[in-house]
Amino acid sequence: MRSAKVTRRTAETDISVEINLDGTGAYDNETGVGFFDHMLDQLARHSLIDMTVRCLGDLHIDDHHTVEDVGIAIGQALTQAMGDKKGIVRYGSCHLPMDDAQVRAALDLSGRPYLIWNVDLPTPKIGTFDTELVREFFQAFSTHGGITLHVDQLHGFNSHHIAEAAFKAVARALRDALETDPRKADSIPSTKGAL
Repeated sequence: MRSAKVTRRTAETDISVEINLDGTGAYDNETGVGFFDHMLDQLARHSLIDMTVRCLGDLHIDDHHTVEDVGIAIGQALTQAMGDKKGIVRYGSCHLPMDDAQVRAALDLSGRPYLIWNVDLPTPKIGTFDTELVREFFQAFSTHGGITLHVDQLHGFNSHHIAEAAFKAVARALRDALETDPRKADSIPSTKGAL
């Protein structure tokens, strides 16, 4: 089983993350930030990664440290769970529509983190959630997961739909990239011999 458990404790957050890459998309996420929990649920469900996240953060200040540090911890867990990446497809992409929104995500589990973010969330908040934190999550996740990640908004005017489409598109791309390649299940998908 490709699984991992990560804990992260700082003066700002106390986090535990458990993931299983070969799961069914089961989730149990509690960060104290309702909209963010909803997005993490989407990430798990549509990637088929079983995910349990617990976070006690300094929400009396704002949601920033919670969202960013959870992104760091999930990225670290993903890196651990993938191990040497033998047999994975490595690349994944998805065009995902959600009502008015369409978001394209393309990623490479290369070990070389890089985020391209062409997403315009038109409102500063979704409920009480700061929309700028969507990018912060994916920056932390891609950096600590070693992921080259491109996220592009093609359409959309509703911030909730755009953000949710981004999480779902990344999830579907992850699902494809993490699958075992039946033609190369015993090798690392790189001419370098390592990722």
